[in-house]
Amino acid sequence: MNKFARTAVGAASVVVLTAALGACGGDDDGGGGSDSKTIALLLPETKTTRYEAFDKPLFEAKVKELCDDCEVKYLNADQDSAKQQQQAESAITDGAAVLVFDPVDGEAAAGAVKSAQSSDVPVIAYDRFMEGADYYMSFDNEKVGQLQGEALVEATGGSGNILMLNGSPTDPNAAQFKKGAHSAIDASGLKVVAEYDNPDWSPDNAQKFVTSQLNNVDGASLAGVYAANDGQAGGVIAALRADGMTTFPPVTGQDAELAAIQRIVAGDQFMTIYKSIKTEAEKAAEVAVAIVNGEDVGDTTDFQGVDSFIFDPAVVTKDNIKDTVIADGFYTVEDICTPEYADACAAAGLS
Repeated sequence: MNKFARTAVGAASVVVLTAALGACGGDDDGGGGSDSKTIALLLPETKTTRYEAFDKPLFEAKVKELCDDCEVKYLNADQDSAKQQQQAESAITDGAAVLVFDPVDGEAAAGAVKSAQSSDVPVIAYDRFMEGADYYMSFDNEKVGQLQGEALVEATGGSGNILMLNGSPTDPNAAQFKKGAHSAIDASGLKVVAEYDNPDWSPDNAQKFVTSQLNNVDGASLAGVYAANDGQAGGVIAALRADGMTTFPPVTGQDAELAAIQRIVAGDQFMTIYKSIKTEAEKAAEVAVAIVNGEDVGDTTDFQGVDSFIFDPAVVTKDNIKDTVIADGFYTVEDICTPEYADACAAAGLS
């Protein structure tokens, strides 16, 4: 019997018991395994636009489509790990049947995973890995970094000085992005003159770091900048612009944020990584609903001992915006081509 089947059997037993109590007029006083079909969605922060704009609504819509009597309890930690632990405990106490958990700090969240499972509440590690989770779903994060690094090597011709801005050291994905990026960059002729692991992925921190480095590195001699995500890329470009630059060296990114796509169209940012959040969020909803209903979740792959669903990322440059984020319905031409970007869109063939 697989792990899910064991969990489902235990949950089904609790559901039968609680349903019987409910028929006698008793009130459910919370705790894992209740018959409320509540799915707790715990997301880490709001600085990255994807969570509120895409992950949450896409997840909620898919749950509603699949399960009329399921309820999504949404909680956002605002980049506060302690707050997220409290939210997880509260969700368990309030009777969540499953936690879909994107941790602020993957290691710190281990306690919440154990607490959930001791209450027969399965945990789906969403987007970021958590050791001991029942399921994990994300993109091939090392490949994300590798694609970013390869794009930067290609754009720079593989030589010159670069800056590296990585993700938060508490984010379990950040180390994978960094490892993948270094695999490409270190094999080239690029020289990393300064590197920064950015707490909270803060765009403001990214801008301050680059501003400080421009006191040591002549901006004109800067071949490129590795920024692990689009928020940091925005901070990088703001720093370069404040230094007097009007054209910028290649700057990488990730998440395909609308502002980043517009910067790519305008020629300010070189590339981003598009990860189909729709694919990820809807799969998370499907698995959560299957768990709640005691059904099979389908085929998985193993990732560090956890049953997983791993998706492929894609590089987005000015040349393939139409074939990626627009083709998938992530954005429309109208979303991207606001009046400020009308001329750039026309030049890129997007008008």
